[in-house]
Amino acid sequence: MPIDVAQFEAALRAAIPLTALEIEDQSSGCGESFAVVLVSEVFEGKGTLARHRMVNQLLKPWIAQMHAFSQKTYTPQQYEKLKDS
Repeated sequence: MPIDVAQFEAALRAAIPLTALEIEDQSSGCGESFAVVLVSEVFEGKGTLARHRMVNQLLKPWIAQMHAFSQKTYTPQQYEKLKDS
């Protein structure tokens, strides 16, 4: 069953206080493969693996419905630095 992007975005925003969010449906519209960029202060002091585990746990029901899921997680400071480069 394809994932509704609007519902997926609402679930992300409900699970994590986000400063920025990018969602890319990489499945040509069938809703089974997504890449997300998440920017939040909750990632402060956490390494990449800890951030990804946290997101995976929070979104477990959604991710279980997908064929593929990739994520990039940044603190607001990291994201600003990335945008400036």
